Amino acid sequence: MAEPFRTHLLSIARQRCPRCHQGRAFRSLLVMHDACPMCGHIFEREPGYFVGAMYVSYALAIPVYLALAGVLRLLLREWSDLAILTLALPLFVPFAPLLFRYSRVIWMHLDLAVDRTD
Repeated sequence: MAEPFRTHLLSIARQRCPRCHQGRAFRSLLVMHDACPMCGHIFEREPGYFVGAMYVSYALAIPVYLALAGVLRLLLREWSDLAILTLALPLFVPFAPLLFRYSRVIWMHLDLAVDRTD
């Protein structure tokens, strides 16, 4: 029986293992565990496995950057679009580690949903 969608969303939000939903995926800010500390599921299933996570990261980064630029546009109405986009870039940088983590976790969950072989 398929697991409820809500379980996967909570697991992604908490950055947990896609198989057991208990083990933490990351050991520190930018370093992942090789395998789930709870169930032993290997996170990087093959060399280059997380290349797909770059596409997920891009899909997450664009809306975040544009939302940030939109807020700046509302606050700084007299500034040009180029100035707003330029200012948004350094303000976006602190979001990069968070997007990195979530893109990898989302990728692992998507991959396991499509290919359940372990």
